Amino acid sequence: MALNLNKDAVYRGAKPKERDYTINDGGGLTLLVKSSGSKLWRFIYRLDGKQNRLSFGAYPDVSLGQARRQADEARQRIAEGIDPGEIRKQEKVAKQLARQNEERQSEGLPILDSVADITRQWLASIEHLTSATTHKKKASRIERLAFPLLGNKPIKEVKSFDVFAVLKPLIDKQQLETAHRLHAEIVAVLDYAIAHNFVEFNQAQPVARQIPAQKVKHRAAIIDPKQVGQLLRDLYAYQGTFTVQMALRLSPLLFQRPGEIRQMYWGDVDLIAREWRPYISKTDFYHIVPLSNQAVSILEAIQPLTAAGQYVFPSSRGDGRPMSDNTIRSALLSLGYDSSIQTAHGFRTIASTLLNEQGWSPDAIERQLAHSPRDQVRAAYNRAQYLEERRRMMQAWADYLDGLRAGAEVIPFKRAGTT
Repeated sequence: MALNLNKDAVYRGAKPKERDYTINDGGGLTLLVKSSGSKLWRFIYRLDGKQNRLSFGAYPDVSLGQARRQADEARQRIAEGIDPGEIRKQEKVAKQLARQNEERQSEGLPILDSVADITRQWLASIEHLTSATTHKKKASRIERLAFPLLGNKPIKEVKSFDVFAVLKPLIDKQQLETAHRLHAEIVAVLDYAIAHNFVEFNQAQPVARQIPAQKVKHRAAIIDPKQVGQLLRDLYAYQGTFTVQMALRLSPLLFQRPGEIRQMYWGDVDLIAREWRPYISKTDFYHIVPLSNQAVSILEAIQPLTAAGQYVFPSSRGDGRPMSDNTIRSALLSLGYDSSIQTAHGFRTIASTLLNEQGWSPDAIERQLAHSPRDQVRAAYNRAQYLEERRRMMQAWADYLDGLRAGAEVIPFKRAGTT
């Protein structure tokens, strides 16, 4: 195949004619001389039985030597079975993508088809399936722990090693619950990517066995009735702020999750109906907590102090937020109860253990603990399930705690109808 047929002077001296014409340089390289006077390099080639054409630019901006080098590169690719035209298209797309990503980054948006981009698409797709609090936690966890290493990485380039590199610091620190949660979320992101044709395989799946199983650690709680009596006496002797005093006294009476109690809204409390009706984010449903005489008295005592705001137990900083999650923990610690003896969550264990021992219906107890089915129809039905029994149980429980606190010899009570 003849190459480099002409000297540069031939191309430099080519004059426009009435019609366009070409000058052949050999090996598929030609110069198209337009009737307008412009001169354009063209490379003509055949691949898989089809004739194709590439443009190498205008002469003399692209010199004869540069055009010949481009032609040599194209011929090499053709010899390897690669279409240089497709390479050109891919390069063009890559340049367009680079420009788009520069614009996106300047606007604070993630790079297209990156882990951060696909993660945000996945989060948007599940937003209606989770509570706002849970959704926010998922987003925060991935952004804080995964994005520093994976955020800008094209999702199709993610390898199992990359996922493990994200999780290893958590494993080394024995933050195994967080590691398992984050791994599950990365798996879900890659499953989404598979479904939407971004990737073909879930590279996070093989990493699961590299995360040690988490040992279940039960929250500490006192369950001996005499020791519970001493705990109650200590709670009533607490000398901290009045708001914390009332929160401490109410916690064992209601035995709801500490987060629900500290974020109790006055708008959810009906003292006339003697009910507290919180939304339980943990199980995503609305709950009814019957209020005993003792619980009503505590709420009436704090009402003049905090009812002007939205929270029953507001932060002492006066910033419009609820009491912090560390407040009750610190109060218990000041009374000599560290996390190995009694936790705020442990009031639920006390109630569950002793109420079951005393003969109350396990279904009513579980319902009062807000252990509700995730199914929305069942959750709506179960909101008031066993409610009359629960009213009796909550009053009997409050009376029982009063007896323990007084140091009386309290005989375990039975609910009506038991023997």
